[in-house]
Amino acid sequence: FGKIRLGADDELPEFRTVSWVCMMFSVGMGIGLMFWGVAEPVFHFGAPPHGLAAAQTKEAALLAMKYSYFHWALHPWAIYAIVGLAIAYFTYRKGLPILISSAFTPLLGKAVAGPIGKTIDILAVLATLFGTATSLGLGAQQINSGLNFLWGTGEGTGIA
Repeated sequence: FGKIRLGADDELPEFRTVSWVCMMFSVGMGIGLMFWGVAEPVFHFGAPPHGLAAAQTKEAALLAMKYSYFHWALHPWAIYAIVGLAIAYFTYRKGLPILISSAFTPLLGKAVAGPIGKTIDILAVLATLFGTATSLGLGAQQINSGLNFLWGTGEGTGIA
């Protein structure tokens, strides 16, 4: 599979592999890591998952870090890569539109050009919209809380 190009047979990559990996890494390190990189282990320290340790103990701290490392390790990147490669393959190799429904062509055939494909694309847009809004909203709440702690600005939806 390493020999399959994402473009035409005679095309060269637009970016080197190192540049591509750096771009993907920086995209994934946005508000998600800035917020959850601290909040998740602190949350698990105070309330260990599944009651596996007593709260605020050394065991809880170790468990919190294990869960956080698991959550931010390679498996989410593998999921992102699989979806991205599926879209890239059908877009740049097969000439289909840059839509999530294009990746369903082997399963659905020409039906991806109809209502089924449009439904898939609408669900993908809504999932992306709500996921992004949630992440940005949680980040805004954290910033609001920090500003309130430092300068007493108050907390609330309008301030956030």
